[in-house]
Amino acid sequence: MIRISEIFGPTIQGEGALIGQPTVFVRTGGCDFRCSWCDSLHAVDSRFRDDWRPMHATEIWAEVTRLSGGVPLTVSLSGGNPAIQPLGDLIALGQAQGYRFAMETQGSVARDWFAALDLIVLSPKPPSSGMDSRAGDLAACLAAAGAARAVLKFVIFDEADYLWSRAMAASFPGLAVYLQPGNPLPPPGDGPEPDPDTPDLLARMRWLIDRVAADRWFSAHVLPQLHVLLWGNRRGV
Repeated sequence: MIRISEIFGPTIQGEGALIGQPTVFVRTGGCDFRCSWCDSLHAVDSRFRDDWRPMHATEIWAEVTRLSGGVPLTVSLSGGNPAIQPLGDLIALGQAQGYRFAMETQGSVARDWFAALDLIVLSPKPPSSGMDSRAGDLAACLAAAGAARAVLKFVIFDEADYLWSRAMAASFPGLAVYLQPGNPLPPPGDGPEPDPDTPDLLARMRWLIDRVAADRWFSAHVLPQLHVLLWGNRRGV
């Protein structure tokens, strides 16, 4: 059984290496991290556990094909940390029908089914998260992924995050790097998430662009969270 927080789409991937690509999202429930600025607490915090539905791979796949109309596209596996769920059978079902699978994870847990992915996005968490991402854990994930395409993605809130991300990326010189400015969220409440501070997000983006340019870090890709700019902090988009 796989714990599912939500399945939604088709929409576009809003960030990273596949930004703009039509996607159905399968968001799993549960995570081994508790980042201070987590933007998906409904898929992380145990107080939402009763909202997560245990589903077989065949049930999940039926919903993905319903949403996509049976037309192959990219399925994005997210969370929480999807790496803690048994997703190998789901990937096999979809790829047999021509679908592609991308997964984003902080790289804390390695699984043998990573090798079946079309893309694995390793997003280690910088100092502002309050978590401890380690290069050795990322290396284990890369080893498990084998020939699958792998990239790095970093969320940057401040100078310390930026410097940490540069050092971490230097440990994996063969991987493409994607940077995005962090989206500060207020403490969670009972109502809907408030709209983002768009001028602040754009200012953070400009700062990050200037910082990368000043360091001549020309191999890095600097991108926004496009879905946040389009739809704010709402779930399911």
